[in-house]
Amino acid sequence: MLNPQNHKTQIIQLPSNFEDGIVTKLHDFIRHRLPTNETILSQAAQYHFAKPGKMLRGKMAINSANFLKVNDTAALHWAAAIEILHNASLIHDDICDNDLLRRGQQSIWSKYGKKLALALGDWLIAIAFELAAEAGQRAQTPLLVKILAQNMATTTAGEASEFSVDTALEWDQYLQIACDKTAPLLTAPFEGVAAMALHVDASLSIGKYFRDLGAAYQIANDMMNFRALDGALDGGSDLARRAPNAVVVTYREGLRTEKLMVFDNWYSSRSEVGFQSWRSDVLSSEAMLQTALRMQDNLSHASHLASKMPSALSEAVLPVQLLLQQVCLKATTLTNS
Repeated sequence: MLNPQNHKTQIIQLPSNFEDGIVTKLHDFIRHRLPTNETILSQAAQYHFAKPGKMLRGKMAINSANFLKVNDTAALHWAAAIEILHNASLIHDDICDNDLLRRGQQSIWSKYGKKLALALGDWLIAIAFELAAEAGQRAQTPLLVKILAQNMATTTAGEASEFSVDTALEWDQYLQIACDKTAPLLTAPFEGVAAMALHVDASLSIGKYFRDLGAAYQIANDMMNFRALDGALDGGSDLARRAPNAVVVTYREGLRTEKLMVFDNWYSSRSEVGFQSWRSDVLSSEAMLQTALRMQDNLSHASHLASKMPSALSEAVLPVQLLLQQVCLKATTLTNS
């Protein structure tokens, strides 16, 4: 089985002070910006943000702003804009995926209904752009609103591609969807801070870096999906609902012609019959191991791209890279077990 310490990508422990105080500060700020009236929209917003999650993207913005000496208040507004937009996408995703749980409690649509969940997601998008505009005013960087819009557009296109998939994917197709869906809201926090710090020429290298890092992060989540450790109720739920999944794509590549045809026919039929058998076959194959190696190749390439950035930028992205590597390490540990 895979031993990540023997692979060329070294997993380094995250500095202990990376998260200190950031989540609380950002969470308090976001909840302060939510409406305090007694409308059902307000109740749903307060309910959703009662559990903030990891707030990874907001932490990325604030931490990189510290490295690049960006105004604290502008950085906080930008971090909140990114986090709120990300949460809007989660609320809409839960509707599309019929996910009943989010962060250990009922998802918005399962508690309040799909219509209100759609409205709340739309309302949060509006708040996100308001905060981005405020950040732009404070930092004299109107480009922030455009950065947020462009990354939101790419994310939405990636999600739409995922929903339109009717057959099992090839690896290149999977990577395109995964990168488009995951990378933009990982790119946006740092891209906005770089713009505020006048590193506008770094946008291309930042985008390439986070596409590799975002791909690795998505692959790790796909691996954990087969162990029901990504928030799903059942292991292999991506396979059951025919959502793009790196492990499934890798498994399919290893099938011989006759079995490949049987799998493709079952996959395209969207039938639930036979799911447990296929899930067991995936887990007993080499697919998880091969997927982990692919994930670590993306991490290695991301590290190489970071080393080519100006020193201030590479130092700023390092804590983010280390944090995402911890997710990937968790996924590879599951492979070993």
